[in-house]
Amino acid sequence: MGVTATGTPRVPSSALADTVLERLVAAYGAAADPERAAPMRAYMKDVAPFLGLTTPARRALSRTVVEGLPRPDEADCTAVALRCWQLPEREYHYFAVDYLRRHVARCSSGLLPVARHLITTVSWWDTVDLLAAHVVGHLVAADPKLTADMDAWIVDDDLWVARTALLHQLRYKERTDTGRLFTYCLRQSGHTDFFIRKAIGWCLREYAKTDPEAVREFLARERGRFAPLSVREALKNIGD
Repeated sequence: MGVTATGTPRVPSSALADTVLERLVAAYGAAADPERAAPMRAYMKDVAPFLGLTTPARRALSRTVVEGLPRPDEADCTAVALRCWQLPEREYHYFAVDYLRRHVARCSSGLLPVARHLITTVSWWDTVDLLAAHVVGHLVAADPKLTADMDAWIVDDDLWVARTALLHQLRYKERTDTGRLFTYCLRQSGHTDFFIRKAIGWCLREYAKTDPEAVREFLARERGRFAPLSVREALKNIGD
């Protein structure tokens, strides 16, 4: 995968992406609802403008966009995602995330820099969390060498990159690397940002569904290092 002079991933040539984007812009644009768009933008703290599509309407339109098209390869996925991210309205970003989630199994570890670009550009929880759990998480599970990248991401200055490292094992259940999970939580235990503190509690709470005793024992030892928010979230379903 190439990069531009500014270090951002280069958009590969893709006839499939050309078709997807042409259909997507036409379908979404025709269904835009400016009256809905303003409160949606406000709810998401002005991270991006919105077209005003409800989630059910957007998903229905997305199905028409990809209907009859071949399954993409990694270059197609990269092109669709990056080109969607170049469009200002948030619904296009949602389409890109859904597209990657659907086809990530067709991609290699080479997609990770693309995912990082999406995570660090127009960043907010609504796209970052899905990319973390469903795209980055899948890539790391498929290629364990990428755990080295996660070890770097957990101490990254960008809080959304660090949040992704915390959340990438969210769907692993019995496959969770417990040592790495707990180590990541400890490395960020002193972080003052809400989104990191919340992510610590969330990933522990999710793992507690698989091994509640391990989470209880971990917090019994380390509770004093975590913000109350993280502890409350972690123990929400299992108690002290």
